Amino acid sequence: MNPKKLKIGLFGFGCVGQGLYDILNKNENFPAEVVRICIKHPEKPRPIDLSYFTTQAQEILENPEINLVVELIDNADEAFVIVSEALKRRKPVVTANKKMLAEHLSELLELQKQYQTPLLYEASACGSIPIIRTLEEYYDNEHLYAISGIFNGSTNYILTKIAQENLSYEVALRKAQELGFAESNPILDVGGFDAKYKLCILVLHAFGLVVSPDEVFNYGIEQFSLQDLQYAKEKGLKIKLINHAEKVSKNEVVVFLMPQLINSNHPLFHVENETNGVIVEAAFSQKQIFIGKGAGGHPTGSAVLSDISASLYNYRYEYKKSYRNSHLQFTEKVLLEIYLRYNQETELRNIPFEHISELYCSESFKYAVGIISLQKLHQIKPYLQERGIFIAYTGKKIQSVGVNHTGESQERQVLLETV
Repeated sequence: MNPKKLKIGLFGFGCVGQGLYDILNKNENFPAEVVRICIKHPEKPRPIDLSYFTTQAQEILENPEINLVVELIDNADEAFVIVSEALKRRKPVVTANKKMLAEHLSELLELQKQYQTPLLYEASACGSIPIIRTLEEYYDNEHLYAISGIFNGSTNYILTKIAQENLSYEVALRKAQELGFAESNPILDVGGFDAKYKLCILVLHAFGLVVSPDEVFNYGIEQFSLQDLQYAKEKGLKIKLINHAEKVSKNEVVVFLMPQLINSNHPLFHVENETNGVIVEAAFSQKQIFIGKGAGGHPTGSAVLSDISASLYNYRYEYKKSYRNSHLQFTEKVLLEIYLRYNQETELRNIPFEHISELYCSESFKYAVGIISLQKLHQIKPYLQERGIFIAYTGKKIQSVGVNHTGESQERQVLLETV
């Protein structure tokens, strides 16, 4: 079957936008071309003919020749307006804006259904790893137990440099910024927000569950220090920023992300630098690991190009699990074991641990390892951040309700080792 010719209206001409234009312009056999580019700053020097550019979004949205909109801007609110308007005009859309997607999943699902127009966004999660389409197609009828992994290349790069070169957090962050892995204002990366948006998107495709980013507990690496690195090394562990979404009962999914202590048997132990890793656990295919570059213009550009290629054949997400798993609910009612490094004795007394199994206190280094409710941890997050307290999940959780391999609820009170 011969694919149609795509006439692309492009929003944004930064690193990814320019890379995409170059790829399409140099690939004469690929039936797609950029015909108009909407930019915000016309005074900037551009590497191509200025006749391509406009500052008016309507010149793309109202152009009947354009049959695909590619949105690559960094403003989530403006992106949502553009994407919504394009879908209403029945123009298929490709986007990489994970913040916009995560904050408006319900509305975007409804717009796709109402106007029967596809929205593709493989580039919004995990760089070059084709995880969204894999969840949609390969796992469309699988019983998934969990999805987890390293979803942010910038933080993984920073943690790698600290561990391997004994750099301070500040120096490692500056190196990541110099390489373009982290923004000049890096809070979206190091605070765990970028990874959280990706996690919300993948929860939709893994379980069919729409979760608001505001509901999901995230804790970043801003408070990470060489003391925490020393603790991990003495125990043969590494610290990674890891996302979790897991079915903990027949009707409930727990979703969170924070630094995690992992041992050498963990599938992500050797995933370093800006590389991402995704672990999918399922009933039939069991555990599978996907690894690929997660930061930089080229990995993201490859995912955008993949969506454009899929658009040639009118591909769309079917969201089968959204209809099949309408009974699923988000929960934070699980107990986790965490490592917590604090500064003053009074701070520890204000942490609602259920149980403390390890405690160390000296003038220069104070930490505790104990069990705490995720719900309570979420409630005291501002307190932890204000006082510069670092936390890391140990990978162990205690829960009263689990899921067996038939998906039926079963009572238990055991310590479970998780990935």
